[in-house]
Amino acid sequence: MAERDNTHNKVNIRDIAGIAGLSITTVSRVLNGKAQEYRIGKKSQEKIKRIAKELNYVPNQFAANLKSGKSNTIALIVPSLNNPFFAEIASRINTEIRKHGYITIIGDSGEDQEIEKTELRQLLARNIEGLIIVPCGNQWEHIYRLHDQGMPIVCIDRYFEDLEIPFVSTDNYEGAYLAAKHFVEHGHCNIACIQGVRESNTNRLRVKGFKDALKEFGLDSTNIVGNDFTTKNGYNETKLLLGRKIRPTAIFALSNTIALGCIKAIKEKDLRVPEDISLITFDDHPYLDFLSTPLTCIAQPVKSISKMAVQFIFSILTDKKTKTAQILLKPKMKSRSSVGRIGRFPIS
Repeated sequence: MAERDNTHNKVNIRDIAGIAGLSITTVSRVLNGKAQEYRIGKKSQEKIKRIAKELNYVPNQFAANLKSGKSNTIALIVPSLNNPFFAEIASRINTEIRKHGYITIIGDSGEDQEIEKTELRQLLARNIEGLIIVPCGNQWEHIYRLHDQGMPIVCIDRYFEDLEIPFVSTDNYEGAYLAAKHFVEHGHCNIACIQGVRESNTNRLRVKGFKDALKEFGLDSTNIVGNDFTTKNGYNETKLLLGRKIRPTAIFALSNTIALGCIKAIKEKDLRVPEDISLITFDDHPYLDFLSTPLTCIAQPVKSISKMAVQFIFSILTDKKTKTAQILLKPKMKSRSSVGRIGRFPIS
């Protein structure tokens, strides 16, 4: 057989038909799995498949999508793939979606609602069949409009409390409450909290859990600073906290990216964790065990969140009338080495 240069010219069924000496219709039926239906002989089937393999034939999925009206594609939009938490979410969701024979298109909104809206429009142009999203702000109209039009949508991590859009998230209030209580139980009274994006409901619930826990123990709960889930925010706010005349004895970072910034600022001040200052982060990650001082954290059930979100999407795809739930999963405190005891539990 004469060799064909496929470097620039994509092979199509017309090429295969010409080499096989068979009709385009016959080749199409074989490559689309309809050979038995049209009683095409085994020799012709084997010949077509062999030639297709030799020519590295790749089906035109776009044309197939137009014909079937399906794209077998689910979109995922997260606020930042630089954040290890969202990167892990993306990886797990991609794995789960693949099990259903679908592919995932992943978008990064960069914590910017205008970018989120633009990405959503571009994804819709690709005929996506469902959307899993971590909303990056408090504007919900563009998302709810799609939900109202029948697009299967599931929010994860962040969600809209007063809307009927399905979501799977962690009980952020409880997680923050546990962290604040853990500090108090180790004798800490001057506790700072470095928050993330103030408008996100996850941040608001974590701040509320932190404040309510301290108020319950009769402690000041106003030491809350920051405005972004970034390392830079953690670094800058920690520098300011450590520069105070009376610095806090403990810091609660509302994400592991914030916590990394805290660690850098603490080290530059020649202070140690937990001997000089204690630290807890919201979100777990394997690297937390490998830091010079392994970090105590509030761990979210990332695996369960991802699996349930994908289950919800395909339940809706299978039955448009299916009503999926709004689920809050329990977080878990993972005690490592970053919280020191400085006195007696104030309320014991």
